[in-house]
Amino acid sequence: MTLRYLIQKEFLQIRRNSFLPRLIILFPIVIMCVMPWVMSMEVKNIRVAVVDNDRTTQSQQLVHAIEASRYFIFTGQKPSYKVALADVEKGKADIILEIHDGQCLIAANAVNGTKGAMGSAYLSQIVVSRVSAAALQAQPSVLLLYNQHQNYKLYMIPALFAIVMMLLTGFLPTLNIVGEKEAGTIEQINVTPVSKWAFILAKLIPYWLIALFVVTVCLLLAWGIYGITCAGSLLWVYVLAMLLALFFSSFGLVVSNHSDTMQQAIFVMWFFVVCILLLSGLFTPTRSMPSWAYMTTYVNPMHYFIDAIRTVFIRGGGFAAIAHQLLALLSIGLFMAVWAVQSYKKNS
Repeated sequence: MTLRYLIQKEFLQIRRNSFLPRLIILFPIVIMCVMPWVMSMEVKNIRVAVVDNDRTTQSQQLVHAIEASRYFIFTGQKPSYKVALADVEKGKADIILEIHDGQCLIAANAVNGTKGAMGSAYLSQIVVSRVSAAALQAQPSVLLLYNQHQNYKLYMIPALFAIVMMLLTGFLPTLNIVGEKEAGTIEQINVTPVSKWAFILAKLIPYWLIALFVVTVCLLLAWGIYGITCAGSLLWVYVLAMLLALFFSSFGLVVSNHSDTMQQAIFVMWFFVVCILLLSGLFTPTRSMPSWAYMTTYVNPMHYFIDAIRTVFIRGGGFAAIAHQLLALLSIGLFMAVWAVQSYKKNS
């Protein structure tokens, strides 16, 4: 009964706050409506300058193929390589294609390494496919599995669930407790016979319920706006979301237990959240990291969540496919929950 009234108190505090209910509703909507359009690792709009010294039919066909590509912006044919290089130095071009005696030279601006490498690869594919029919016939056939249309939104939307969960179930409990510390109301709880476990659960359960609501909103928005649905069972999506919520809400309470002011709690949370996010594999493949950085993924719950939810959402994987991630998330979450209870200092 005590836990029930404590949970009721938490919901009353959330409802009386004029900002939090709006944040809980608007935040997932904004994330799902805006971020899939801008968080794309696909390289497009690469500006290409062509120096065609041959002026043959074949070279002109190659130029027209570049103009027709959706990945390039054709900036025109330049009279010489020197003029084209000047455009690169001024930021008017990203890649130079020089055609001379049937040979093709590709020079890319690699200040942005990803853009330079991907742009060169795209342009090389066009050149190889147009130079000779024999080269075209030598191209291997490619079979795309799971994401056949290479829709980047299908890859990013499941991972965006992690960002929403991290911010709502991590920061809100943290700021809740620190806010009570600053207001002095937490001392009223400390002098009551309420156990530490009951107090911590009362702080966590409301945000777990909020997490279920947020995941449901995200799933509906993914289906309604992008026509993207989960290929696997929605049960595993909710289970993974709850395990991630267990970790972040517990981690937030650990931070709040060791923080005296809201400013201190925000900075500590932000430091760890940025590290967890960047080392999770959300934006870059973890196998591309240095070995010392890759070792951190073994204790990074966000890495397990992103890997598992993409397996369920895109590939339609079941329990057998994500058992390892489920066990890791459960272990890390329980460890953090116990730490949250033990670190809470109650003066009774």
